[in-house]
Amino acid sequence: MERRVWMLLIGLTILLSGGPAWAESSLEQRLNSWPDWSLPAPLPRPSNRDDLIYPDWFEGLWQVESIDLDAPGDSPLLHQARFETDRRGRLVGDRSFNATAIGRALLGDQLLRVEDDPDSANRQIARLKGDLYLETTVTGRRQESPTEDTFLADELVLQILHTPGAPRLSRIETLSRYNRCGEDICAEQWQARYPDPGQTITNKAVSVHRYQLTMQPLE
Repeated sequence: MERRVWMLLIGLTILLSGGPAWAESSLEQRLNSWPDWSLPAPLPRPSNRDDLIYPDWFEGLWQVESIDLDAPGDSPLLHQARFETDRRGRLVGDRSFNATAIGRALLGDQLLRVEDDPDSANRQIARLKGDLYLETTVTGRRQESPTEDTFLADELVLQILHTPGAPRLSRIETLSRYNRCGEDICAEQWQARYPDPGQTITNKAVSVHRYQLTMQPLE
C-alpha cells in the first residue's frame, strides 16, 4: 500500500509563452541540465487563478499510455485524460477527472475521491482509505510553445501526505515535452524528487525518472 501511495504522489503530477523556433527556450535549457537538477528551478510561482494552458490540439478525451523508461519490466500505466475550455476561454486539463483517472489506475478502490480547491486552480485533495489524504499544491510553473506542434510544460509541486501520525512531505518537478504525431500526441517526461523542505542543506534531486507517453483521441 505504501509503495502505491508514493507512486500516486508521482502519478498525480504527471497529469502538465512562445518564442522563436531557433531560440533555445528556458525549458529546453532546463532539459539540457538533466539529470543534474536542483532547486530553485526557473519557475514562476502561479497565482490562484493561473492554470496550465494547453494548445488547442489537446482538446477532448484521450486514452493515455505511460511507460516508465527506468523500469522497462513494469506494465504500462493506462488511464484517460480530458482537456476542456474553462470560463475564461482557456483550454485546461479537467483536473479532478485526470487525477482520479490516474489514482484509480494506480490504487483502485483505495482512492475514494479527488477534490479541487474552489479558490485555487493549483491545489487538490485526494481522499484515500485508511484516514489518509494527499494535498497537492503547484508552487512553480512555466510553459512554452517553441513550434506549432510542440508544447513544453514544467511544474513543481509540494505534496503532503496526511496520516494519523506526522505528515510526509515531498517536492516533485515534472518537465513534459509534447509533440503532435498525426492524430495522436507523443510525449516525454522528466521527473525529479527533491528533499523535504528543511530536511537537508542541499536541494539536489534525490531521485529521477523518465517516462514515455502516448495519447490517443477517444472523441
